[in-house]
This record gives sequence, C-alpha cells and structure tokens, in this order.
Amino acid sequence: MPFTSLRLHALVLGIIGLCIGCSDTSAPEEPPPPPEEPWDGTYTPLVEPTDWVDRGEYAPCSFTVPQGTAIDCDNPSHFDVSQCDLASLANLDAHGIYQIDMRHAAGFPDFAGIRVPQDGSTGTLDGHALTRQQLNGEFHIATRFTQRGVERDLAFAGCDAPQPGLVTGCFVRCSNGKVSSWGTFEAARMTWGRNEAEASGGLRLISEQAISMGRPVDVYVHRKHAYVVAINHDRTDAPGGLTVFDVSDPSNPIRKKEISLPGDSYWNAAWTKEDALYIASRSAGVLVFDISNPADPILVRNAPGGATLDVHTLFVDGNRLYAVSPGPAPHGETLIFDISTPLNPQLLSRFQASSTTSLTPSAHDSFAYQDRLYVNHFFAGYIVFDVKDPTNPRELGHYAFDTDNSFTTSHAGAVGTFARKTIAFEGGEYQGAHLRVLDVTDPTAIPLIGRYQLRPQTSIHNMILKGQRLYIAYYHEGLRVLDVGNPTQPREVAYFNTFRESDPGRTDNLLEGAIGIRVPGDGHVYVVDTTRGLLVFNEL
Repeated sequence: MPFTSLRLHALVLGIIGLCIGCSDTSAPEEPPPPPEEPWDGTYTPLVEPTDWVDRGEYAPCSFTVPQGTAIDCDNPSHFDVSQCDLASLANLDAHGIYQIDMRHAAGFPDFAGIRVPQDGSTGTLDGHALTRQQLNGEFHIATRFTQRGVERDLAFAGCDAPQPGLVTGCFVRCSNGKVSSWGTFEAARMTWGRNEAEASGGLRLISEQAISMGRPVDVYVHRKHAYVVAINHDRTDAPGGLTVFDVSDPSNPIRKKEISLPGDSYWNAAWTKEDALYIASRSAGVLVFDISNPADPILVRNAPGGATLDVHTLFVDGNRLYAVSPGPAPHGETLIFDISTPLNPQLLSRFQASSTTSLTPSAHDSFAYQDRLYVNHFFAGYIVFDVKDPTNPRELGHYAFDTDNSFTTSHAGAVGTFARKTIAFEGGEYQGAHLRVLDVTDPTAIPLIGRYQLRPQTSIHNMILKGQRLYIAYYHEGLRVLDVGNPTQPREVAYFNTFRESDPGRTDNLLEGAIGIRVPGDGHVYVVDTTRGLLVFNEL
C-alpha cells in the first residue's frame, strides 16, 4: 500500500475509534509484523547471472535480406512482420524516450536509446538525428551517421506492444550500405516503471537547484556547503567545472561560486578533508583547492603534478587519498597519497591490477575499508588489495565476470560489516547493471550472496552505505533506498523517481537520471541528476 494510503487508512481508523456509541463493525486491527531476526551470517551462494541475460528472441519477426547485401537499410519493407500483433502498436504514444535491449541473431547483446520529442521535431537515436520516426500506430525508427570513416545505419521495426510502455520487434545494422547484423529487441519507455508514483516510503524532495556548468555528475557535502562537479560532455556551450552551494538551509541552497579552468572541462568526482577540496580531473590528476572559506575555493595545486593524468574517482580514508585513473593502458592504475597535510598531498604509490581478462580492463572506482582497498576494474571485475602498507599494495583476490559478456561490468561499491562478515555491495554500469552483494571476508574466494535489480534496460550508478541503509543513484530509476540488514535479501523501503521525460535537456542516453549521491549525516540526502541538477531529500 502506498505511504499516503497508509496514512489515510490510519486516519479513518482513528475517526471510527472516536465514534462513541456507534456499533463497531470494523475488522480487528492486524497485529504489527514481528521484528525481523538479525541476520546470522548464513547464506546460499548464488550463480552469477551477469548483467545481460539472454532471454532468447524478443519477437516473431525477422529481417529478410542476407548479411553482406547492399540495400537501403531505412526501408521497413525488408522486415517480415507477418506473425506480429501490429494492432497492439496503436496504443503507443507518438513520442517518448526508450531504452532498447538488443539481441543480435548470433546471440550477443547490444543496446540503444531513442528520443522522439513531444512537439514532433526530429528525434535522436544514440544522439544521432533520426531519418525515420513513425510512432503513430506503428514503430519505425532509423538513423544514419558516420563513425570512424564508415557510414552506418540502424533501423527498428515494431512487432508487438505486449504491455504499456514496452515494445518488441526487429532491428538491422548496416555498414557502408550493406547488411552487417540483425536481430530482435525489447524497448522500454523511460516513464516511471512498475506503475510507480513519484515517491514512496516517506522520501520528500526538499529543494532543487539547476547546474549551468555542464552535465552534473557528483557532489560532496562539507561544512554546510555542497560541491557539485560537472563535465562538458555533449553540452558544448558549458565549460564543465565546480558549483558551490551554501546548504545551511537545505530547503534553500544558495549558489556561492562557479569555477572552471580553460582546457580542463571534465571534473568527475569530489571529496574533502578539513580545509582541502579534492577534484578528479581528466587532464590534471587531482586538483587541490583551499576551502578554509568553504564558499570560496582557491586552487592551490594539482597532484601528483607533471604530465597529464586522467583521474576519474576519489576516496578519502583517514590520512589516505585514493585516486583511480582509467589509463594508461592496459589496466589503468590507482594512486595513493598521504594527506596528513591536506593541502599538500604526497604520492606514496601507484599500482595496477594483474591481468585477469583478455579484454582491456579499466580501473574505475575504489572503496577503502579496514586496511583493504576494493577497486572496481570495470570488465576485469572487483579486485581486493591489502593497503596496510600504502607504499606496497598487495593484490589479495577478485570477483570476476564471464569475459565473453562484455556488458558485465564493475563500476562502484561500498563495504561494511554484517554478522562479523565483511560484505561488499557492488554494481556495474551500462545496460542491465544492478546491485550485487558479495561476501569478501576471504578475498581469495568471493561468493555472490544477494542481488537487487529493476528494469533490464536501465543501469545502476553510485551508492552510499549508512548503517543498514543503502542509498543508490540508479539513473533512470532515480533514488532507491534499501534495507540491507539482511544482505542476502536487499529490501527496497523507499524511492523517488527523479527522471522525467519532459525535463529540458533530457537525452536518449542510457546514463541519464540520478548519477551522484551523498548522505553526510546532516539529516539529508544529496542527489545529483544529470539534467535537474542538485536535489536535496530528507534522510530516512
């Protein structure tokens, strides 16, 4: 029952109870559910399903032209839809944003995004202008673009709309006018899934502030100030950089300063320690700002200095700063700094993971906990290091994925202790990426013990663990709050759908919606949405 309905139900019962002298025809109140027993640490290991699960062909249609044939790909007559329920397509809206799960006939995955504007103007497919957009009683979508000197076509033909907001059908890819691959698809419209309301479980939006610096991606809150970083990305009119808000009154954040640097427009993460603000820069490594005046950051230096360095994420633990770099090839690397003098980080070591996959792994994020560093190595998996001696990190073990499935990734995580076991909450990025719960007590043998996933067409992003609550920024699925007191059975207790198709600036990108999150302990949850900016909620 929705939260508002529960309150209404309780109010009605209260009124009935006040009716003195009335005959009581109401049913007796149900006793409250017994409290859940604390988790005792037992579990049954699960089989890793990977992010993308092959569910077989999505629709009884086909593409009729053989591979390698020169044709006009943007021609719906090449699809055999004779076995389809085309009448069901009449229920589709003539606009919307769809995320598409594609299954090539050879059995491998792919994905795409489509946006058809409500005003009928030209839409996009993976950011490229549509050459065909027919959604009035049908579903025919196509685009043509040039990539690395090759002219490419991608076209979709709807077959069935089995339920509201869901379309199945066939697709074809062409290269330089010749058929290269085809298969079936399932497209989900990015309205709120599962007939959800905007919010549930008592989450309330307290304030909202737009970001003009670019695509906002992360936030850190310190001394009643929120530091929001943004990247240039596709918004060429915005430089990327930092926006500072005074959040002394979270219901009314006050914009205090905006900062950008010429030629350095990709700032992806932020963290603080005392009077220092650290920002991850794609070209300058770690930028160090003096925030002795929290509203007025002053750039001091970059670390480690010297050559160009791409730093993507940061994590501070005591007097250690961990900076993760996706490059150089083949593995990316993690840098450890001594920040006992916060404004003057000193490099202690930089290290790479051993090669664990034939694919090119990329270090992405990290989480420090009890002398161990848990590094998300994207395709290579979740890798555990002993960093008790920060000058000599040692690789202890890893949780790896099926390397034949390049859509299974490790992107972000959080670690805590439950029933005397060390438990990691880990998630990937891109289509189907979801929450995994891992027992990392013994890094040499890491089992999967729990999972949480919403629509297969959406992706999880960042997460914050606070006690037995896990707060997740889940892109199109918005803010999700889980009770993880029993880590084997993560239980959603609240949500807020931040994504709206009508938001100005929304694109067809899979990585749209709630992206960054912090729960600093001031009674509020700070979420960054790629289009809406900084959103402040109450903490549960």
